[in-house]
Amino acid sequence: MFKQSKKMTGLMRRRAISGYLFISPFIVGFLFFMIKPLFQSLYMSFCKVEVGAGKVAMNYSGIENYKHAFRVDPEFSRLLTEELSRMVVYSLGIIVFSFFVAIILNQKFPGRAFVRAVFFLPVILSSGVMLGLESNNSVIQAVQADITASANGISITGMLETILRTSGVGISAFEKVFELIDHIYDVAIASGIQIIIFLAGMQTIPKSMYEAADIEGCTHWESLWKITFPMISSLFLVNWMYTIVDFCMRSDNKVIEKITDVLVGQLDYGFSSAMAWIYFVIIIAFIAITSKLISKRVYYYE
Repeated sequence: MFKQSKKMTGLMRRRAISGYLFISPFIVGFLFFMIKPLFQSLYMSFCKVEVGAGKVAMNYSGIENYKHAFRVDPEFSRLLTEELSRMVVYSLGIIVFSFFVAIILNQKFPGRAFVRAVFFLPVILSSGVMLGLESNNSVIQAVQADITASANGISITGMLETILRTSGVGISAFEKVFELIDHIYDVAIASGIQIIIFLAGMQTIPKSMYEAADIEGCTHWESLWKITFPMISSLFLVNWMYTIVDFCMRSDNKVIEKITDVLVGQLDYGFSSAMAWIYFVIIIAFIAITSKLISKRVYYYE
Protein backbone atom coordinates (compact mmCIF):
# COMPACT_ATOMS: atom_id res chain seq x y z
CA MET A 1 0.00 0.00 0.00
CA PHE A 2 2.84 2.35 0.89
CA LYS A 3 4.68 1.53 -2.35
CA GLN A 4 1.54 2.17 -4.40
CA SER A 5 0.99 5.51 -2.64
CA LYS A 6 4.62 6.47 -3.20
CA LYS A 7 4.35 5.47 -6.87
CA MET A 8 1.25 7.63 -7.37
CA THR A 9 3.01 10.55 -5.69
CA GLY A 10 5.91 10.19 -8.10
CA LEU A 11 3.51 10.09 -11.05
CA MET A 12 1.77 13.24 -9.87
CA ARG A 13 5.14 14.93 -9.41
CA ARG A 14 6.20 14.06 -12.96
CA ARG A 15 2.91 15.35 -14.31
CA ALA A 16 3.33 18.58 -12.36
CA ILE A 17 6.85 19.03 -13.70
CA SER A 18 5.62 18.42 -17.25
CA GLY A 19 2.88 20.99 -16.76
CA TYR A 20 5.30 23.63 -15.51
CA LEU A 21 7.62 22.92 -18.44
CA PHE A 22 4.75 23.56 -20.87
CA ILE A 23 3.85 26.91 -19.27
CA SER A 24 7.44 27.95 -18.59
CA PRO A 25 7.65 30.23 -21.69
CA PHE A 26 4.69 32.21 -20.39
CA ILE A 27 6.13 32.36 -16.85
CA VAL A 28 9.51 33.58 -18.11
CA GLY A 29 7.91 36.12 -20.45
CA PHE A 30 5.63 37.40 -17.68
CA LEU A 31 8.46 37.80 -15.18
CA PHE A 32 10.85 39.53 -17.59
CA PHE A 33 8.49 41.60 -19.75
CA MET A 34 5.22 42.19 -17.89
CA ILE A 35 5.92 42.57 -14.17
CA LYS A 36 7.59 45.99 -14.48
CA PRO A 37 4.96 47.54 -16.84
CA LEU A 38 2.23 46.12 -14.59
CA PHE A 39 3.49 47.95 -11.51
CA GLN A 40 4.28 51.06 -13.54
CA SER A 41 0.69 51.13 -14.75
CA LEU A 42 -0.58 50.70 -11.17
CA TYR A 43 1.59 53.59 -9.97
CA MET A 44 0.50 55.76 -12.89
CA SER A 45 -3.14 55.28 -11.90
CA PHE A 46 -2.38 57.22 -8.69
CA CYS A 47 -0.46 59.98 -10.48
CA LYS A 48 -1.00 62.97 -12.71
CA VAL A 49 1.24 62.07 -15.64
CA GLU A 50 2.74 64.91 -17.68
CA VAL A 51 4.41 63.99 -20.96
CA GLY A 52 7.14 66.36 -22.06
CA ALA A 53 9.97 66.42 -24.55
CA GLY A 54 11.88 63.24 -23.88
CA LYS A 55 10.61 62.80 -20.33
CA VAL A 56 7.57 61.66 -18.39
CA ALA A 57 6.80 63.32 -15.03
CA MET A 58 4.55 61.48 -12.58
CA ASN A 59 3.11 63.60 -9.76
CA TYR A 60 1.33 61.59 -7.08
CA SER A 61 -2.32 62.61 -6.79
CA GLY A 62 -3.87 59.84 -4.69
CA ILE A 63 -7.20 58.46 -5.88
CA GLU A 64 -8.15 61.50 -7.95
CA ASN A 65 -8.08 59.50 -11.20
CA TYR A 66 -10.45 56.92 -9.71
CA LYS A 67 -12.80 59.65 -8.49
CA HIS A 68 -12.71 61.21 -11.94
CA ALA A 69 -13.62 57.88 -13.55
CA PHE A 70 -16.79 57.40 -11.47
CA ARG A 71 -17.86 60.96 -10.62
CA VAL A 72 -16.72 63.21 -13.45
CA ASP A 73 -16.42 61.19 -16.64
CA PRO A 74 -19.89 60.90 -18.21
CA GLU A 75 -19.24 57.70 -20.17
CA PHE A 76 -17.09 55.30 -18.16
CA SER A 77 -19.69 54.10 -15.63
CA ARG A 78 -22.31 53.61 -18.37
CA LEU A 79 -19.90 51.77 -20.69
CA LEU A 80 -18.69 49.61 -17.80
CA THR A 81 -22.24 48.55 -16.91
CA GLU A 82 -23.19 47.87 -20.53
CA GLU A 83 -20.09 45.83 -21.28
CA LEU A 84 -20.39 43.74 -18.10
CA SER A 85 -24.02 42.85 -18.90
CA ARG A 86 -23.09 42.10 -22.51
CA MET A 87 -20.19 39.95 -21.30
CA VAL A 88 -22.49 37.80 -19.15
CA VAL A 89 -25.05 37.30 -21.94
CA TYR A 90 -22.49 36.55 -24.65
CA SER A 91 -20.42 34.28 -22.42
CA LEU A 92 -23.48 32.19 -21.54
CA GLY A 93 -24.46 32.04 -25.21
CA ILE A 94 -20.96 30.96 -26.25
CA ILE A 95 -20.80 28.23 -23.59
CA VAL A 96 -24.21 26.80 -24.54
CA PHE A 97 -23.50 27.01 -28.27
CA SER A 98 -20.07 25.37 -28.02
CA PHE A 99 -21.37 22.61 -25.73
CA PHE A 100 -24.14 21.50 -28.08
CA VAL A 101 -21.96 21.84 -31.17
CA ALA A 102 -19.39 19.61 -29.44
CA ILE A 103 -22.13 17.06 -28.74
CA ILE A 104 -23.07 17.03 -32.42
CA LEU A 105 -19.46 16.72 -33.57
CA ASN A 106 -18.89 13.85 -31.15
CA GLN A 107 -21.49 11.70 -32.93
CA LYS A 108 -20.68 9.25 -35.70
CA PHE A 109 -22.06 10.32 -39.08
CA PRO A 110 -20.82 10.47 -42.68
CA GLY A 111 -18.52 13.40 -43.37
CA ARG A 112 -17.79 13.98 -39.67
CA ALA A 113 -14.17 15.00 -40.33
CA PHE A 114 -15.26 17.65 -42.85
CA VAL A 115 -17.92 19.07 -40.51
CA ARG A 116 -15.40 19.22 -37.66
CA ALA A 117 -13.00 21.12 -39.91
CA VAL A 118 -15.76 23.60 -40.76
CA PHE A 119 -16.55 24.24 -37.11
CA PHE A 120 -12.87 24.53 -36.20
CA LEU A 121 -12.37 27.31 -38.75
CA PRO A 122 -13.36 29.93 -36.15
CA VAL A 123 -10.16 29.04 -34.29
CA ILE A 124 -8.21 30.22 -37.34
CA LEU A 125 -10.51 33.10 -38.22
CA SER A 126 -10.45 34.45 -34.67
CA SER A 127 -6.71 35.11 -34.87
CA GLY A 128 -5.64 38.74 -35.05
CA VAL A 129 -4.46 38.85 -38.68
CA MET A 130 -7.35 36.88 -40.14
CA LEU A 131 -9.90 38.84 -38.13
CA GLY A 132 -8.43 42.09 -39.40
CA LEU A 133 -8.52 40.84 -43.00
CA GLU A 134 -12.11 39.75 -42.53
CA SER A 135 -13.29 43.06 -41.06
CA ASN A 136 -11.64 45.00 -43.92
CA ASN A 137 -12.66 42.61 -46.70
CA SER A 138 -14.78 44.45 -49.25
CA VAL A 139 -15.99 41.17 -50.80
CA ILE A 140 -17.45 39.95 -47.50
CA GLN A 141 -19.03 43.34 -46.89
CA ALA A 142 -20.59 43.29 -50.35
CA VAL A 143 -22.01 39.79 -49.77
CA GLN A 144 -23.49 40.87 -46.45
CA ALA A 145 -25.07 43.90 -48.13
CA ASP A 146 -26.58 41.69 -50.86
CA ILE A 147 -28.02 39.30 -48.27
CA THR A 148 -29.57 42.19 -46.36
CA ALA A 149 -31.01 43.70 -49.55
CA SER A 150 -32.43 40.36 -50.74
CA ALA A 151 -34.30 39.95 -47.45
CA ASN A 152 -36.27 43.14 -48.27
CA GLY A 153 -35.89 44.30 -44.68
CA ILE A 154 -37.72 41.22 -43.35
CA SER A 155 -36.29 39.80 -40.13
CA ILE A 156 -37.79 36.69 -38.55
CA THR A 157 -36.32 37.53 -35.17
CA GLY A 158 -37.60 41.07 -35.54
CA MET A 159 -41.13 39.83 -36.26
CA LEU A 160 -41.04 37.45 -33.29
CA GLU A 161 -39.73 40.21 -31.08
CA THR A 162 -42.58 42.49 -32.18
CA ILE A 163 -45.14 39.78 -31.40
CA LEU A 164 -43.67 39.14 -27.96
CA ARG A 165 -43.50 42.86 -27.25
CA THR A 166 -47.19 43.18 -28.13
CA SER A 167 -48.13 40.25 -25.89
CA GLY A 168 -45.87 41.51 -23.09
CA VAL A 169 -44.28 38.10 -22.49
CA GLY A 170 -40.72 38.19 -21.05
CA ILE A 171 -39.67 41.26 -23.01
CA SER A 172 -36.26 41.86 -21.43
CA ALA A 173 -35.26 38.17 -21.44
CA PHE A 174 -36.31 37.65 -25.05
CA GLU A 175 -34.51 40.80 -26.14
CA LYS A 176 -31.23 39.28 -24.92
CA VAL A 177 -32.01 35.99 -26.69
CA PHE A 178 -32.81 37.76 -29.96
CA GLU A 179 -29.65 39.84 -29.64
CA LEU A 180 -27.64 36.62 -29.45
CA ILE A 181 -29.49 35.17 -32.44
CA ASP A 182 -28.84 38.31 -34.48
CA HIS A 183 -25.13 38.02 -33.59
CA ILE A 184 -24.84 34.25 -34.01
CA TYR A 185 -21.90 34.77 -36.36
CA ASP A 186 -19.94 36.52 -33.60
CA VAL A 187 -20.89 33.75 -31.15
CA ALA A 188 -19.69 31.06 -33.58
CA ILE A 189 -16.41 32.89 -34.24
CA ALA A 190 -15.73 33.09 -30.49
CA SER A 191 -16.63 29.43 -29.81
CA GLY A 192 -13.80 27.62 -31.60
CA ILE A 193 -11.51 26.93 -28.63
CA GLN A 194 -14.45 26.05 -26.37
CA ILE A 195 -15.72 23.48 -28.89
CA ILE A 196 -12.29 21.85 -29.04
CA ILE A 197 -12.06 21.66 -25.23
CA PHE A 198 -15.56 20.21 -24.85
CA LEU A 199 -15.00 17.71 -27.67
CA ALA A 200 -11.67 16.59 -26.20
CA GLY A 201 -13.37 16.03 -22.84
CA MET A 202 -16.22 14.03 -24.37
CA GLN A 203 -13.80 11.74 -26.15
CA THR A 204 -12.18 10.80 -22.82
CA ILE A 205 -15.47 9.43 -21.43
CA PRO A 206 -15.32 5.59 -21.46
CA LYS A 207 -17.73 4.01 -23.93
CA SER A 208 -18.50 1.35 -21.33
CA MET A 209 -20.41 3.94 -19.29
CA TYR A 210 -22.81 4.59 -22.17
CA GLU A 211 -23.11 0.86 -22.87
CA ALA A 212 -24.02 0.22 -19.24
CA ALA A 213 -26.58 3.03 -19.39
CA ASP A 214 -28.14 1.52 -22.53
CA ILE A 215 -28.41 -1.86 -20.82
CA GLU A 216 -30.16 -0.21 -17.86
CA GLY A 217 -32.64 1.38 -20.27
CA CYS A 218 -31.42 5.02 -20.14
CA THR A 219 -32.45 7.26 -22.99
CA HIS A 220 -29.94 9.47 -24.82
CA TRP A 221 -31.34 12.49 -23.01
CA GLU A 222 -30.78 10.83 -19.63
CA SER A 223 -27.27 9.76 -20.64
CA LEU A 224 -26.51 13.36 -21.57
CA TRP A 225 -27.39 14.75 -18.16
CA LYS A 226 -26.32 11.75 -16.04
CA ILE A 227 -23.04 10.86 -17.80
CA THR A 228 -21.81 13.43 -20.33
CA PHE A 229 -22.60 16.57 -18.36
CA PRO A 230 -21.09 15.45 -15.00
CA MET A 231 -18.00 13.91 -16.63
CA ILE A 232 -17.04 17.13 -18.42
CA SER A 233 -18.37 19.54 -15.80
CA SER A 234 -14.84 20.66 -14.91
CA LEU A 235 -14.40 21.88 -18.49
CA PHE A 236 -17.30 24.30 -18.06
CA LEU A 237 -15.22 26.12 -15.48
CA VAL A 238 -12.21 26.23 -17.83
CA ASN A 239 -14.28 27.45 -20.77
CA TRP A 240 -16.10 30.01 -18.64
CA MET A 241 -12.87 31.62 -17.50
CA TYR A 242 -11.41 31.53 -21.02
CA THR A 243 -14.57 33.03 -22.54
CA ILE A 244 -14.63 35.95 -20.11
CA VAL A 245 -10.96 36.76 -20.62
CA ASP A 246 -11.35 36.46 -24.40
CA PHE A 247 -14.38 38.78 -24.34
CA CYS A 248 -12.44 41.43 -22.42
CA MET A 249 -9.77 41.40 -25.14
CA ARG A 250 -12.19 41.85 -28.05
CA SER A 251 -11.59 44.73 -30.42
CA ASP A 252 -15.22 45.91 -30.14
CA ASN A 253 -15.11 46.21 -26.34
CA LYS A 254 -16.36 49.73 -25.61
CA VAL A 255 -14.49 50.00 -22.31
CA ILE A 256 -11.19 49.11 -23.99
CA GLU A 257 -11.98 51.59 -26.76
CA LYS A 258 -12.59 54.29 -24.13
CA ILE A 259 -9.30 53.51 -22.37
CA THR A 260 -7.42 53.52 -25.68
CA ASP A 261 -8.95 56.84 -26.75
CA VAL A 262 -7.93 58.51 -23.48
CA LEU A 263 -4.44 56.99 -23.67
CA VAL A 264 -3.68 57.69 -27.33
CA GLY A 265 -5.92 60.64 -28.11
CA GLN A 266 -5.57 62.67 -24.89
CA LEU A 267 -2.21 61.28 -23.71
CA ASP A 268 -3.70 61.03 -20.20
CA TYR A 269 -1.72 58.05 -18.93
CA GLY A 270 -2.87 58.38 -15.33
CA PHE A 271 -6.62 58.44 -16.05
CA SER A 272 -6.41 55.65 -18.63
CA SER A 273 -4.39 53.50 -16.19
CA ALA A 274 -7.00 54.06 -13.49
CA MET A 275 -9.83 52.99 -15.81
CA ALA A 276 -7.84 49.94 -16.90
CA TRP A 277 -7.23 48.87 -13.30
CA ILE A 278 -10.88 49.38 -12.38
CA TYR A 279 -11.94 47.18 -15.26
CA PHE A 280 -9.25 44.61 -14.43
CA VAL A 281 -10.22 44.36 -10.75
CA ILE A 282 -13.94 44.05 -11.55
CA ILE A 283 -13.28 41.27 -14.08
CA ILE A 284 -10.98 39.40 -11.68
CA ALA A 285 -13.60 39.67 -8.91
CA PHE A 286 -16.33 38.47 -11.28
CA ILE A 287 -14.22 35.50 -12.38
CA ALA A 288 -13.40 34.62 -8.77
CA ILE A 289 -17.04 34.73 -7.62
CA THR A 290 -18.50 32.85 -10.58
CA SER A 291 -15.69 30.27 -10.52
CA LYS A 292 -16.40 29.63 -6.84
CA LEU A 293 -20.08 29.10 -7.61
CA ILE A 294 -19.42 26.86 -10.62
CA SER A 295 -16.78 24.79 -8.81
CA LYS A 296 -19.38 23.73 -6.24
CA ARG A 297 -21.27 21.90 -9.02
CA VAL A 298 -18.19 20.38 -10.65
CA TYR A 299 -17.79 16.62 -10.48
CA TYR A 300 -14.16 15.49 -10.24
CA TYR A 301 -13.28 11.88 -10.95
CA GLU A 302 -10.14 9.79 -11.32
